[in-house]
Amino acid sequence: MKIALFATCIGDVMFPQAPQATVHLLERLGCEVVFPESQACCGQMHVNTGYYPEAVPIIRNHVEAFRPVLDGEWDAIVAPSGSCVGSLRHQAEMVAEDQGDMRLAREAAALAKRTFDLPELLVNEMGVTDVGAYFPHRVTYHTTCHSLRVARVGDSPLRLLQAVDGIDYVPLPDADVCCGFGGTFSLKNPETSASMLSDKMKNILSTDAEVLVAGDYSCMMSIAGGLQRIRSGIRAMHLAEVLAGTKDQPWNAPATTTKVGI
Repeated sequence: MKIALFATCIGDVMFPQAPQATVHLLERLGCEVVFPESQACCGQMHVNTGYYPEAVPIIRNHVEAFRPVLDGEWDAIVAPSGSCVGSLRHQAEMVAEDQGDMRLAREAAALAKRTFDLPELLVNEMGVTDVGAYFPHRVTYHTTCHSLRVARVGDSPLRLLQAVDGIDYVPLPDADVCCGFGGTFSLKNPETSASMLSDKMKNILSTDAEVLVAGDYSCMMSIAGGLQRIRSGIRAMHLAEVLAGTKDQPWNAPATTTKVGI
């Protein structure tokens, strides 16, 4: 397969280890990965805050950057973020239509059908659950809200994790409960957000996990910050990072990437 990588804003600017691990993993599985350099934001933050007119040129740029998928030159788009994938599937067409750009709405809808979060691309499109990964650590997994309720990736992340050689996977109590981040929600409702984060951290601590894994670094940024403040010693890693390494070739994020919760 020829896969176009959508790195996402937070991946590009703050946590490049997630898109880098995604590329490493897909190439190890025999895919060709391309990176459209004109890509930028998907527009989710604008849409969530009500700035529909301002989101339209952002959506248009995304469609143009990934147009080869519409033309059949590339097979699919992958993003290491259920949140951004969910936005592209359920917001881009809606916003373009609301603003009267019906051509953009049609193209955004067509592009959305070939846009996948990493675990669903692997499991549902490529038919792979065991990617040959090796990760000998005690791990728990936070199911992010957007991956669960918007992108609807189902149990694909857990199926991939449970197939990893050497892993000690521990289910997270109330895994489907929000961590309190929610993008601008945490800025507009800081007290409520902090309370929700506290509950999430208690559940994580109860697992005695060494590593907290999730599919969105936005949520992990909030959770890992909380875990770091209480000096829990728990690392935060993207699912792609866990899947990227093998016993013979462990995955090591480049030294320039941001470390979270360490």
